[in-house]
Amino acid sequence: MPWKECNHMDERLRFVARLLDGEKMAPLCREFGISRKTGYKLYNRYKDEGLSGLEDKSRSPYRHPNKIPFQVEREVLRLKKNYTDWGAPKIRDKLVGVFPPASHLWIMT
Repeated sequence: MPWKECNHMDERLRFVARLLDGEKMAPLCREFGISRKTGYKLYNRYKDEGLSGLEDKSRSPYRHPNKIPFQVEREVLRLKKNYTDWGAPKIRDKLVGVFPPASHLWIMT
């Protein structure tokens, strides 16, 4: 017997459609193999956003707190390109001279 091909978007749409037809949440979640928490999340996202709410959402963080400022990153890349034999300690020493002391929070010593 061949495997039935499963598309997440179609399954989520079928789940929400049956929920809108009046079926109860708990038995429907059991049938689809998801938790009630996930079922309510899908249902609420569908109510708020429509069909686009059933698509997978990105899990990457919006902000990266440990990322260095782009000016510093650009300068590191420029120095590394111009001086290929320089290592991290020498590049760090050069950057300390270029950027003001208040921005030294990004420099790990």
